[in-house]
Amino acid sequence: MRTGGKILVDQLICQGTNKVFCVPGESYLEILNALYDVNDNVKVYNARHEAGAANMAEAYGKLTGSPGIALVTRGPGACHASIGVHIAYQDSTPMILIIGQVSQGTRDRESFQEIDYQAMFGPISKWCAEINSVDRIPEYIAKAYNLAVSGRPGPIVLSIPENILCQTTEISNVALTPYFEPAPDKNCKELLQNVLTKSLKPIILVGGPYWSEKTRSNVNRFANRHSIPVLSGFRRQDLFDNSSEVFCGALGTSVSHSLLQRVKESDLLIVLGSRLGEMTTEGYKIFTIKNCEQKLIHVHVDPKELGAVDPPDIGIVSTVQGFSDLLLNLQLKPNMNWSEWCKVLRSEYLLDLKPQIYSGDLDLGKIFKYLNERLPNESIITLDAGNHTGWPQRFLTYGSSRRQIGSTCGAMGYSIPAAVAASLSSDDKLVVAFVGDGGFMMSGMELMTAVQYKRPLVTIVFNNNSYGTIRMHQEREFPGRVIATNLQNPDFKAMAVAMGAHGEIVYKTDEFFSAFERCLNQNKPALIELKTDINQLSTRHTLKTN
Repeated sequence: MRTGGKILVDQLICQGTNKVFCVPGESYLEILNALYDVNDNVKVYNARHEAGAANMAEAYGKLTGSPGIALVTRGPGACHASIGVHIAYQDSTPMILIIGQVSQGTRDRESFQEIDYQAMFGPISKWCAEINSVDRIPEYIAKAYNLAVSGRPGPIVLSIPENILCQTTEISNVALTPYFEPAPDKNCKELLQNVLTKSLKPIILVGGPYWSEKTRSNVNRFANRHSIPVLSGFRRQDLFDNSSEVFCGALGTSVSHSLLQRVKESDLLIVLGSRLGEMTTEGYKIFTIKNCEQKLIHVHVDPKELGAVDPPDIGIVSTVQGFSDLLLNLQLKPNMNWSEWCKVLRSEYLLDLKPQIYSGDLDLGKIFKYLNERLPNESIITLDAGNHTGWPQRFLTYGSSRRQIGSTCGAMGYSIPAAVAASLSSDDKLVVAFVGDGGFMMSGMELMTAVQYKRPLVTIVFNNNSYGTIRMHQEREFPGRVIATNLQNPDFKAMAVAMGAHGEIVYKTDEFFSAFERCLNQNKPALIELKTDINQLSTRHTLKTN
């Protein structure tokens, strides 16, 4: 006989779980008690805030392709964790949030911390359910795993009443279920060959989850064989080797005007794995049916994504792996290539990588040129939300190993919890978190989590005493009428030191290089506060030019 809590933990292990992120709560004490007995198999990491725990689980899902597991208590705990679920939903990340629920005998009385989670999480999850039978716990957990990773990945939310967790029964675990993803129809090959043969200016756009090394290699070989320009979606630069002669940049918040123009000029767009969301499409202004001269081939594992924005000329339900296999088998003429077109895009991309001279004491262009050369190829970069992200997005490049982990839905407070999860999941890799002053004040306490678990990550805080992105929007839409965006900040270096981390503060460009090297030599979490100028609103704009 096992309790519901024990059954749940055993089923998590059966599905391959070895890490969970949580803030402990009284509503799931039975789960915590069961985890105590298997601490050698499942590591439990307690965050400082449920949003931090959920973001850690989401980042783990991004990094591994397996569902990140977050455990939170009812009511306020679940509300705090909802941000991680929202991120996982919009970013197509496998994740499972498990919530301790009030006992069944007290339901529907607005009992202490009672919430209807199906009503709350239904719109932002792939599946939200409550387990009301101890005998069905293995079934629900197994289904949660399958749904989280199959098709378009996403978050699953399960609530479990406290009394169910305490009940005992005899029930077997459910084994991990193998599943097979869709591949392109045999007719796709001829269609693709015909469309490509007629194209003068094709572009491949890569994005989405589940890119294996084989997938990357296949797409790289095909694109290089025929000199087809390759772009990445928003915060997906790590899907393709940026040093390749066919890589020509990324779409999103840091995109150059020249690249946007080239995309509009293109007569064929092959979108591979990416959703055509607002950030990737420049507010739905490109990839549009209004451009009748432009053909769109959209490949996505979820049929609901095909035509969700604009109907494609050819819609293909397939994994990126399945489609990449097809690409290598296309019968295009050996001399068929688009080298001149590709050279134009590549040269413009390389030009955009060269930072201009920025005025003031702190030249972020020089700093990021140094970081791009200094960071190991296998490092992990985590990003927050805000204008400061333009610097690592524009000036850091990615090869076969360097990873970029960021929220595409623009959630502040993501970078530091994500960095903690990345460091806990990748012992041998340097993790660098980029965060604004506003974002740090939302989740900076998770640096304490890194200290507790002795993770030597580096956090770089851009401090301009402002919610800079909103300030930029205000200056553009209502010049001279700035309100509610100024911030009075603490001493971030002192905060880091108080938590047990190493702290640095940088006022001038030349101070950064030695500060960063000191951080790398600490063997513990470290933070660098950059005193940035509010007038430098982004990599391309200042208050004087906005």
